[in-house]
Amino acid sequence: MIKRIISVFLACALTIPLLAACNDDKGGAKGNGEGNSGVIFNGELEKNVTLRVLENDTAIQKGYFEELIKAFNEKYKDQGIVAVDANMDQYSDLANDGPYGYGPDVLYQANDVLMKYVDGKHILPLPVEDLESYDAIPETAWNAYKAEVDGESYTMGVPVNVQAPILYYRKDTLPENWEEQWDDDKNSVPDMIENWSDMYAYSKSIRESDPSKYGYMQSLYDVYFSAGFLFSYGGYAFGKNNTDPEDIGWAAGEAEKGASVLLQLASLMNEESIDDSITVNAYSKLGEGSYFATLSTPDNYTTFIQEMVLAYEAQGMSKEEAKKAAEENLGIVNMPDLPKSGVLSEENPELIPGKTMGGVNGYAISAYTKAPNAALAFVEFATSYEMIMKRNEILGIVPARNDAAEELGGLSEVLYSTLEEGNIVLMPSIKEVAQMWTPGQTFFTDLAKDAYRPDGEKKFKDLPSLKAGLEEMSQQIYDAIFTLK
Repeated sequence: MIKRIISVFLACALTIPLLAACNDDKGGAKGNGEGNSGVIFNGELEKNVTLRVLENDTAIQKGYFEELIKAFNEKYKDQGIVAVDANMDQYSDLANDGPYGYGPDVLYQANDVLMKYVDGKHILPLPVEDLESYDAIPETAWNAYKAEVDGESYTMGVPVNVQAPILYYRKDTLPENWEEQWDDDKNSVPDMIENWSDMYAYSKSIRESDPSKYGYMQSLYDVYFSAGFLFSYGGYAFGKNNTDPEDIGWAAGEAEKGASVLLQLASLMNEESIDDSITVNAYSKLGEGSYFATLSTPDNYTTFIQEMVLAYEAQGMSKEEAKKAAEENLGIVNMPDLPKSGVLSEENPELIPGKTMGGVNGYAISAYTKAPNAALAFVEFATSYEMIMKRNEILGIVPARNDAAEELGGLSEVLYSTLEEGNIVLMPSIKEVAQMWTPGQTFFTDLAKDAYRPDGEKKFKDLPSLKAGLEEMSQQIYDAIFTLK
């Protein structure tokens, strides 16, 4: 009987007007595990309820989540509404947990993770136009949470922050004469953080002068960070604005040039670029000055700062001095430009904008919640200007809200503009995105290995061989989606 009720609810949850779920025979709301029947987002808050919220691990560890729920609970204490930590792994599967009552009421994740729950109707369509944040968030961010069901368009989540790779670097490890040697255009910005050609040259100079140190370091196997190099030259994940999984474009355009750039950069790293070793140790290695630069996401800013503080304290600085020095010397910039030719050693190259794979993290509401209106109140509170600014203060996120991004300026405003310009390519919001990662990791791992293979054993000797490798990767993704399922 319970399974029948669940299936009836899930079958109709997205085929009725945007704000409603289905009514059962008896009326009234059912609890978790029994389908969320008879409930409508009508603004009438459920009283004396507990909302289980699944948040980002970093937000929990850094103390932001505690501040968020404390403030929310204070505001709604007179109505008995309490938000608590769902106390689940951030990657818990709502599709498996929700029907049996184990899932959260509200969950925070990247758009590709949340939107995979649309097909199973595990998350609710939201009345986003009624939210305070609606006009403050650009259409490009809302689009990450839009879905079509039976010819109708729905919005399934509320954007919180833009995620995209940014370049972290150590200002205090720049050469003392960088303004003479590494600022050809005399714009007071070091050339190596503006384009990958100069980053390659600078990394080479570091390796030649001190073999214990490195310039740019990155785990190439990480598809999220490596994909942008392909996209910059015409590659793409899926066709039709990342909604058509039958059109797989990782080898499209001149994507092989992006793969070649990655291979050239890997030649100045070490074999830790093959697996996740650099991803794991980048914070401490950049903190101690062994690495000059790496790519990471904005919400890892505080982690880099902490590692630099530890390194400065080990040098004899007080905690206050170390924190000040870390904040002064940790540089963050948008994705550098790339040479149009794909050849990093080319003299005076023509440059093109560097694109990145990105995402929009946000909140969604479980279709199994007992209290959809209270859950929506939590989402509205958590995406308010004040809480987004607090999230930035503690975690260093780039807000999806334009008013917050403009107020913060700097990287937030730049990255926000980059999203609007289309140079942040959002991760596909379809379930097929899950099939990209393993073939992608296989290709990029093999690519990184090639930098350390003997000349006679290299697999990717030229652009055609790189093209063939990307075509094979695309075929593997296609097979995983259509042939092997």
